[in-house]
Amino acid sequence: MMHSDPLLPIAPARVKALVVPIGRIRRERFDAFVDRLNTEHVVHLRDISADGRPNRNMFSPLAFPAGAMFYELMTHLPPPSHLALSPFDLYREPLVLIAVADGSEISSTVLIKRQSGGRTVEETNIRGLYQELEELRDHYPRILVHQVLLFDYLPAKDKPLPIPEGITTIPPAEHHVRTTMKTVMCDISSLVLAEMTTLAKSFEGMSYIDSPGHTSSARQMNGASSGDEPVGLSRRNSQYSMPAISRSSSASGIPDRSHVRMSMPVVGGMYGSSNSTPGRPSTPVNSRSGLSHPPTTFDDITERDGSDPDSPEQQPPGFARPGTAEGFRTQSQDRVTVQGFGPGGLNERWRNKGKSRVQIVLGSLYLQAGRWSDAIKELSEGAAVAKSTNDHLWYGKALELSLISLLLLSWAGIQFQVPTVLLPPPEKGNIPSLTAAIQEAESRDPNQPRWLRNLQVYMPELIERIIASYSRISAEHLPPLPLCEAIIRFCKMLTALHIAGGQLDQVSLDMMVFGTMPKAPLTTSPRFNIFPYRTQIVATLFRAFPASSSEVLTTIDRIVILSGIASVLGVLGFQRKKAMVVRELVSVLIGGLVEARTRGAADVGIHPAAGLMAVNGHYTQANGASVSLELGEGDIEYGIDAFLSLLLKTYGIVSGHLGTDTTDDSDAAVLARIQKQSALRSFGLQSVKLNILRACINFSEALPDFNGVLKFSSDLLRTAGSGVAPGPRRENVYPAITKDEQVRLASNISKTSNLSTRLGVGHLAAEYWDEFLLRGVRLEPTSATRTPIPHARSVLPDAATARASQDVDPFIYNPFLKQPDAAAVESILVAGETATFRLTLQNPYEIDVDVEGVRLDTEGAEFESTVESTVIGPYRTQILRISGVPKSAGTLKITGAVIKVRGCRERRFPIFHKPWAFENDIKVKAIGLATLEASPAAPSLSMQRLVPDQLELNVIAPQPVVVVKSSTLPQSSVMILEGERQSFSVTLHNTSTTTPVDFILFSFKDSTQEQLQIALDSRNATPAELYEYELELAKKQALRLRKRGSSRRYIAPGGTSTFDFEILGKPGLTNGVIQVNYAHLGVPYDEVGEKFYTRQASLELTVTVNASIEVVRMDILPLHGSIPEPLWQRTGHQEKTAAEVTEDTHCLLLLDLRNAWPSQMHVTLQTDDGAKVDEQILPGNTSRVILPLKRVYLDDPHMFIPALNPARQRQFVLSTKISPDMERANREAFWYREKLLDSLKGTWRAASSAGRSGNIELRAMRLTSRMIEAVKIDEVDIKITLVDPSSSPSSDAASTDSTKSQILFTDEFFQVQVHIRNRTEQPIYPLLRLMPALCHRPLNVALDFTRKFAWNGTLQQVLPLLKGGESMTVVTGVTALCRGEFEMTASVEETRLWAMSEEEERIKRESGVVGVERVRSEVESLADAALGRRERRIWHTRRACRVVVRDRG
Repeated sequence: MMHSDPLLPIAPARVKALVVPIGRIRRERFDAFVDRLNTEHVVHLRDISADGRPNRNMFSPLAFPAGAMFYELMTHLPPPSHLALSPFDLYREPLVLIAVADGSEISSTVLIKRQSGGRTVEETNIRGLYQELEELRDHYPRILVHQVLLFDYLPAKDKPLPIPEGITTIPPAEHHVRTTMKTVMCDISSLVLAEMTTLAKSFEGMSYIDSPGHTSSARQMNGASSGDEPVGLSRRNSQYSMPAISRSSSASGIPDRSHVRMSMPVVGGMYGSSNSTPGRPSTPVNSRSGLSHPPTTFDDITERDGSDPDSPEQQPPGFARPGTAEGFRTQSQDRVTVQGFGPGGLNERWRNKGKSRVQIVLGSLYLQAGRWSDAIKELSEGAAVAKSTNDHLWYGKALELSLISLLLLSWAGIQFQVPTVLLPPPEKGNIPSLTAAIQEAESRDPNQPRWLRNLQVYMPELIERIIASYSRISAEHLPPLPLCEAIIRFCKMLTALHIAGGQLDQVSLDMMVFGTMPKAPLTTSPRFNIFPYRTQIVATLFRAFPASSSEVLTTIDRIVILSGIASVLGVLGFQRKKAMVVRELVSVLIGGLVEARTRGAADVGIHPAAGLMAVNGHYTQANGASVSLELGEGDIEYGIDAFLSLLLKTYGIVSGHLGTDTTDDSDAAVLARIQKQSALRSFGLQSVKLNILRACINFSEALPDFNGVLKFSSDLLRTAGSGVAPGPRRENVYPAITKDEQVRLASNISKTSNLSTRLGVGHLAAEYWDEFLLRGVRLEPTSATRTPIPHARSVLPDAATARASQDVDPFIYNPFLKQPDAAAVESILVAGETATFRLTLQNPYEIDVDVEGVRLDTEGAEFESTVESTVIGPYRTQILRISGVPKSAGTLKITGAVIKVRGCRERRFPIFHKPWAFENDIKVKAIGLATLEASPAAPSLSMQRLVPDQLELNVIAPQPVVVVKSSTLPQSSVMILEGERQSFSVTLHNTSTTTPVDFILFSFKDSTQEQLQIALDSRNATPAELYEYELELAKKQALRLRKRGSSRRYIAPGGTSTFDFEILGKPGLTNGVIQVNYAHLGVPYDEVGEKFYTRQASLELTVTVNASIEVVRMDILPLHGSIPEPLWQRTGHQEKTAAEVTEDTHCLLLLDLRNAWPSQMHVTLQTDDGAKVDEQILPGNTSRVILPLKRVYLDDPHMFIPALNPARQRQFVLSTKISPDMERANREAFWYREKLLDSLKGTWRAASSAGRSGNIELRAMRLTSRMIEAVKIDEVDIKITLVDPSSSPSSDAASTDSTKSQILFTDEFFQVQVHIRNRTEQPIYPLLRLMPALCHRPLNVALDFTRKFAWNGTLQQVLPLLKGGESMTVVTGVTALCRGEFEMTASVEETRLWAMSEEEERIKRESGVVGVERVRSEVESLADAALGRRERRIWHTRRACRVVVRDRG
């Protein structure tokens, strides 16, 4: 299809056809019919039938069947200023009028309300169409052919209606054949060629044709007058009317100006639009531009310009303009006597000039008729004469039309000879250079035809000659409009030649003839070897740039010229220069549109300063003047958006659309927009971009184009911004425009959007200017009582016993007491419960951003978000809280927010939490606009860092909510004494009406636990201290759950449940917490998933602990002799007598007890062997209590100290700061203390307070080494007795008790029996050593036995192996040699360490003998290593055997 470019290089060869609608027809149907006509816009002469009339064969197609006619279908009339250029530019005047009717509407209803006399609706409508055709002939008398095309019409098969002459029927598209539309266009072309004869004859009858813009009076000389012109021809279409008969006026009654001169246009109703053609807004102009009263002829233009007519003599005073009343005066009245008659005179020159101009006009008709060879002939002759008469304008016109004829011959493939008049003049001296150019072209492409090669070489010089002729300054000069258009057409020719590589081939010819665009646009890369050069083309092109001071160009003409210049620059690849021209074009459009609005506002009685709203307030008025202000669907041409988008793209404007789908707000689309916008920010100058956007805003306001105002205002704010996501301490990111301009733009966006809604144009909205509006989304933490806490399935108790142990035992790991992970807790929601989110919104501009609506955008589980609104202050980040309710369980992702800013469209914004700024690549990969087109192979490093955030949440099934309803403790506080236990109850209430509680677990915390945990974590704590701390945690918990009859823990929806607890008074207890972990599992414990969730309800207690009975001091004393009987009876012993309690079995415990409570206390102490002491202690008094205590035997007092915590049982605390002896002493003290505390118990009871009782804290007692010696029983027991061998063994004198002093006589023999007992389980190798000594003497005297004491054998002897649990007796004879008191002591020492062999150990282990030592663990072995090497032990008698020696006498 031919390009609709009015500046096409072959535009003078095209025939304009005015296409108008007739009858009832819809717009889309009309456009479709015009498109079908356009498919056959090229009509070859060989397909056209010649007219049979002999007087209509001047342009017969048979004379040149290889030619073709080119049609330009137009749906509007050319402006009067263009029509005034005819016949110089004959192609500007339409020669054909095609009225398009819709055949589908013929049979439905009467289309034309007039008396047509039809019998049927179809016949009535067809006759009405014929009447409309007659009116069109009256309205457009200068058009040659008037034809009605009735599309989609099928005549009746039985009785087809007769179709009047001038109406052509066309069947529907499904009934078309290949030649249907071609036949229609050929028939119309046949009529056009026939009627061209009449037009040509009328021109041949003219003696002179004026140049555009000039009127000559020379035609009046030598008998010539205006009557020489065919004034009787009022309508060229002689097919339907005789030439001599004409209508005096048109249907509207306006005088027909065709009676004056056929070269002038008809005004008034001559080119008035049909009633079926809707009126369109007129082009606005200013008062000085002459467009308020546009000139109908170039005479008017020259009168304003002050130029003189081109005539041999000056115009006399009182000369009347043709077409007026004075222009019809008689010939004698205007005749002026001149001189210069005869050959070579002025009249002869004038006649030759007129003849050449007529020939050139005829050549133009031949060119339009497709007879290009005849056109060249006529044009060559006319050019030769015009050159001889120095008629430079018409000489240039003849050369231009001849060049177009040669190009069309080249396109048709017809060989030709370049006329001599087109060849370069020899006087210029450029013949050798052209010859060399022809030879170079031949060497480059030998296959190129010679005539094409010659035309290719001559064309640049010929074009320069034509432009020089047009631009020559003389009495006749070409007006700016045809000159600029001709220059643009020539530049398009040269551009096509340049794009085709400098060769005139089929590619370049198609670009010239059809306006086809090149497949690949040119870039800025140099093309120095291709002629003509681009720089020469651009230099020539800018000669057509209209001067700003020129007022002879209308706004429309100026726009067309600037558009043509921009199109050529775009094809050549000069995008920057094109943008400069387009920018000037926008300025011209703004000026014209503003003045049009001003004139339109004044027509409807509105002050021009009233604004857009006031002007559009008359939208519904019936006044026709307001039609130009309506904003209908067709008022804004579809090409405006593309035109301005191209301008913005050239300058690198940061736009919000960027050629992408604006409704796509996915993460990938947003990242692509950010990447493109960031690349555009680094392209070009920001100040230039801002100025361009301001011009686009002014242009959109002048249209008015609401969508453009919104788009460009938001683009200006976006371009002025920094386009980064600043951090908390980021550099300055203020916009590049002032605050006032920001406020004005934001207000403009808001007002325009509201106005478009009120006017019913459709809800238009801008694109928000900051992609980083949403900087963060966080879940607002809920209260601790409603926060779901995740737990692994492994921590779920399997049975009631395990659950009870978790309720009590502090050493069993209790994950429910652990502080929950904040990140895990913050990502959990409960279905059906409201959750609150914190949205961080940024505003880097100095204006308030009115956010009308914000809602969360989610994926996954169903979620219902509320809609909130806010106003973001200038240059800040602001927090907005928004709530929502998850409807179902599952995974929920918060991917962003859907935000509606006032005046902007509602769109989704991703979350960009981290600061980000674009960093452009240093490597240069493209230059100029290619940088915007080139897509990077991989995203830049900065774009790789830009990743949208997502908030992933886990929505769990509905859970109950439990609160503490009541407690038996008043105000959750209690006062208690040390060692006292009190019970209380707590009632829990399930506030959920749908979800029950089927899992409850209690955990406890108190103020003493923290200090104990700190002590347990201390590295300096000894094993004994750690044992005390752990015992305090394990056995003396401040809070615990009391068991009830039913072990099931369940709370129905809306129900309650009561639980009992117990509190123990401890020093340091000030507060406690009962923590209830509950959940709804819904399944048995073994069917729970990998995770389950609980909630917590807690009851905080305030505790006051007062002192009761304190142990002030304690002591353990050994017995010396027997216990007095009253003391023994006081202890409550009834079974044994005091004499049976000896120093070998018992010791005495002394306790000083103090009553710290202001009330009398009854204290009871008792042992496990039945000893019991009761004592009444007054307030503030201290009482000493004495209690007999059994001595303790330990098989291994040095074994390692255990750990109560199971997690620490495989750990051993080894202290390197104490010696092994000290370690043994500490262990010994620990174990004897534990044995002592196990056998002793103390309680108290307050006398005044009924029911208040408790236990005495006895663990404050500490044992010294002396106390240990008093309470311990040795592993080896040694007893010494004296036996008289002369007495019988049964007599009392045979032996004496070792506890009493024994009497011996001098020089008599006695036996000393030493009884040794091994209480351990291991054998020993004993060494017995007897040590007699004098009493009450110094050591050196006491051990001197000379002549004092004699014994049989030695005092030291090795004894045989003494097995565990066995005993032996060693007898030694002694004799006292003098009187006195002696003490006999003994000691047993191990001679060597006993060790069991491996074989014996195996045999005994296999035989299962009781008492075999078990294999010790590594921990125990390591603990024994702390005692040092095992050494030999020694035991001594605890009491010496006293002997009194006397003389018998």
